[in-house]
Amino acid sequence: MNEQHAGQAIIDTLVLHGVERVFVVPGESFLAVLDGLYESPVETVVCRHEGGAAYMAEAHGKFTGRPGVAMVTRGPGAANALVALHAAWQDAVPMVLFVGLVPIADRMRESFQEFDPHAWFGTQCKRVMVLDEAERASEVVAEAFFAAGSGRPGPVVVGLPEDVITRPVSGVLHPPLPVGEGALSSEDLEAVCAALSEARRPLLFVGGQRWTPEAATSLTRFAEQNGIPVVQDWRAADRVPFDSPVNCGWLGYGRSDATLALFEEADVLIAVGALPTDVPSEGFTARQGHDRLNILVNIDTGLRGRSGAVTRHLIASPVAFAEAVAGLRLGREKEWDAWRSGGRAAQQSFTALPVPEALSATRPGTAHMGAVLGELVKRLPDDAVFTFGAGNHCIWAQRYLPTRVFPSQLSTRNGSMGYSVPAAVSASLASPERLCVVVAGDGEFMMNGQEIATAVQYGAAMLVLVVDNGRYGTICLHQEAQFPGRASGTRLANPDFAALCRAYGGHGETVAANDEAAGAIERALRAVTEWRRPALIHIVTDPRHDLP
Repeated sequence: MNEQHAGQAIIDTLVLHGVERVFVVPGESFLAVLDGLYESPVETVVCRHEGGAAYMAEAHGKFTGRPGVAMVTRGPGAANALVALHAAWQDAVPMVLFVGLVPIADRMRESFQEFDPHAWFGTQCKRVMVLDEAERASEVVAEAFFAAGSGRPGPVVVGLPEDVITRPVSGVLHPPLPVGEGALSSEDLEAVCAALSEARRPLLFVGGQRWTPEAATSLTRFAEQNGIPVVQDWRAADRVPFDSPVNCGWLGYGRSDATLALFEEADVLIAVGALPTDVPSEGFTARQGHDRLNILVNIDTGLRGRSGAVTRHLIASPVAFAEAVAGLRLGREKEWDAWRSGGRAAQQSFTALPVPEALSATRPGTAHMGAVLGELVKRLPDDAVFTFGAGNHCIWAQRYLPTRVFPSQLSTRNGSMGYSVPAAVSASLASPERLCVVVAGDGEFMMNGQEIATAVQYGAAMLVLVVDNGRYGTICLHQEAQFPGRASGTRLANPDFAALCRAYGGHGETVAANDEAAGAIERALRAVTEWRRPALIHIVTDPRHDLP
């Protein structure tokens, strides 16, 4: 590269790493980087809040498997981005967050918006790197991308002192560093075969990151050909298709009792990408005995978050595992048929939409989510993408919306609210040909719903379902269990969400009765697919029917 400032070198290195867009809330602390974007092929998506920008980067990492990139300013901007960094840390999602910093000479002087990035972010990301030498700008970016994507993926923070990124640099851009997938040795594969040859009730438990569409398809084929039932991790129910004969549900909040029973009763568990962490293990209570036969296939050498027995640890990504077992035929599918078919039948029953009789008990002026989703599901393409954040409303999406390809489900395992709309913006920009559906609660939507303005600005289109029960429903549920009849601090007074979406430039509908759902969905889908506009349906619900 010819002599230029370090900010330009950073952007040129992003181009070299295949970055197509960055999610930004601008700040005076990184003007040189913004200048580098001016004539760059990298699209600059200007967001309305740092939390939204960082969530978009996290969702990009989940959706594509490549690090998403966000850029925010020092102090308040960095603080607002931390929630998405925490989500990426707990979900093992590759992400690089660039943060503008005070000039080097102003450090440790309580200068304007000064903070210590190591102290703030050090426990919630894989690395914190501060660019103190302009000549290393390209190298630091390459190292950040490698750290974010290698091993157990996760977020990396790169601090950019305001004065350093304006300095001239020259030299060659640092090329991308290859990320290894791990592998199964012949002994590993023999151990898998030996365990399955003895099994009476085998089970695959899948989830986590480092998947590709090809790996998901290959693993599904392996499970189907061998008749091995599959359960999926919480908020990761798109590795095996919704309709697959081996799909027996997911673990975690909102799961069926039958799925948990499979997890507990399996005599051989092969976990691919997923680990029996807090939520899928029911708070470290399910499958905890050290006599259990658990083979953990995970690229993380430290197995962070795992619980229970580790019979064998295969250091491989889902990609490597799927390749290794692709041609493996065990010949025991008939022996396992009753075990698999029982789990599958239970899951089919669990995910069947509510019958009409169950939908008629709502109060006047409200609609039942079962009725709304029943109308929506009939109109969904097979490759629809679903995003949701946190709250009781998410159970409706998790349980009934059919994930038929990978990736098609974007959510957060750390229970982070405000994720759904930014994630949909990110997915829509990455794959504009796919329909993106958001399921948001009234409280969850208000935390980052303003990013609909970003969607309109950049041509992202999605259908947003806002479930309005006038309260923080999950917390109400906990209160009712611990302090019956004493709801406190959970009531909400909401705006007209449909009007709000129209004000942003989208299409808005309100559904306050079951028979209004079909027409509203038809019009909203037309706005999304034909007019390429965000559309929102404000669903007024009866709090008595918060959960399926």
